Amino acid sequence: MGKPKDVARKGVRTGSDPHGGDGRHPVAWLHIVAPRGAVPTATSRCACGRDRSAVGKPRVLALIDDHNAHRNACPLRSSQEGRAAA
Repeated sequence: MGKPKDVARKGVRTGSDPHGGDGRHPVAWLHIVAPRGAVPTATSRCACGRDRSAVGKPRVLALIDDHNAHRNACPLRSSQEGRAAA
């Protein structure tokens, strides 16, 4: 009966990355909801503090373009790319 503790510990990973990935992690998120026959909405968020939303097709399309532009200009993303290159 002393063995269940050891069995429970098997498979538990230690370290900073529990998914075993390559060290990358998401910084910016774009969430779009466009149900058929309804008004589309979108939210653009970034770990740098940026938080924008849009309602209606023209504004959602503009937010998508703005989100893509922010990906290139975000200080968090550019500093990560510099670290990866170093």
